[in-house]
Parts: sequence; C-alpha cells; structure tokens
Amino acid sequence: MGWFLGLGIAGVVLLLLALVFDGVLEGLFGSVGVLDGLFDGFLSLPVIAGFVSMLGFSGAIAMGTTGVGAVGATAIGTPAGLATGWLAYRLSQVLLRDRSGAAPRHDDLIGTSASVVTAIPADGFGEVLVRLAGQPVKLSAKSPVPVARGAEVWVEATLSRTAVSVRPVER
Repeated sequence: MGWFLGLGIAGVVLLLLALVFDGVLEGLFGSVGVLDGLFDGFLSLPVIAGFVSMLGFSGAIAMGTTGVGAVGATAIGTPAGLATGWLAYRLSQVLLRDRSGAAPRHDDLIGTSASVVTAIPADGFGEVLVRLAGQPVKLSAKSPVPVARGAEVWVEATLSRTAVSVRPVER
C-alpha cells in the first residue's frame, strides 16, 4: 500500500510543480526536436499528474478496504487514473479555448479621447494620457497643429507601440 500512496503523493507534487513552474518544465525539452510538443495534449504534466495521483490513491484505497493485492489495486487504479487524466485534459482544453479576456491592442485606441499631458508642437511630439482597458497609459503623440497642455484630443492612428497621431477635439 505504501507504493500506491507514494504514487498518489508524487502525482500531487508533480501537479503543484506544473502549476508553479507553468511552461518551464515543458521548455526544458524545447530545444530537442524529437521531444518538441511532447508535453502538450494528452501528455501534458497536469494530465500525467492526475493519472499518477489517482492511480496511487485509488490503488491504496482498494488495497486498504478490500484487501486485494498489488495487481488488483493496479487493475482498479488504472481506469480511475485514465478517467482523471482524461478529465484533466478536457478541462485544460476548455480553459485554453477561452478567449473572453482578449488583451487590448493599440489599434483599439483609434477613435478614443485623450488628454494632453505635455504640449504638442505643430508636427512635433508631446504626450497624451489615454485609457486602455480602463488603465491610464501615457503615450507620445504627434499632431499637425499645436495643442496645449490639458486639451482634449482624439486618437486618429497608432504610429507605434508608444506613439499615436491625434487631432484636437472640435467644440
């Protein structure tokens, strides 16, 4: 029974390592072409950890409650481990397909308002404060006309990851 409890504990430890070092353990084999992608899908670390821990714990429970030997405990633990591994695989696939929290892009700034933090000279650069996904972001800004500090402007285009083209708000 000790071997089965050891397997169960080893599976839980492997699962904790997979969660704490997310991607690091898989990255160890990234440079080896044959093993590239080995830990994706059915052979992912959470799936393996689920299988090993359920095999161990259910085998230990079977040995302790029914008195079956190691072969009987393995026969009982293997289907339980396979079911747990399959469940871990399905849950991970659902989580990986979730796109509800898509990260905002700088192109999402086009058409939003901003306030000038540093005055913008004609055809020169200043700074504006915009809100991207509710967070204030300070960006370099260029305008064809001079814009005073504190003025409200519209973002017309993104020039780079850190700069936008703006025009003053007509009032």
